[in-house]
Amino acid sequence: VQVVESGGGLVQAGGSLRLSCAASGSTFSTMAWYRQAPGKQRELVATITTIGGRTNYAESVKGRFTISRDNVKNTVYLQMNSLKPEDTAVYYCNARVGSMWPTRDYWGQGTQVTVSS
Repeated sequence: VQVVESGGGLVQAGGSLRLSCAASGSTFSTMAWYRQAPGKQRELVATITTIGGRTNYAESVKGRFTISRDNVKNTVYLQMNSLKPEDTAVYYCNARVGSMWPTRDYWGQGTQVTVSS
């Protein structure tokens, strides 16, 4: 299984970025974005299911971030608008195999997002 993120970078506050995550090697039930800021724990940003495309967002990003996926390409996207300095973090893509226990999670290497004030 491979999970590869891309699209991070430096942007000014109020700007936008789009992250991409390509997963291969299995069938994934759910894909998600997490982030980890310096000195903080990794936190869930958004999730999306393969079947039904159900989404879930952290309160801190609702209305600003949108998660979407292309099931044919096994790729998930995170459109980030109205970015704030507190969105600065390493963003990780998560791909989950299985929808019932035992599930197995695979992670990408992370992509840095830096929002300047």
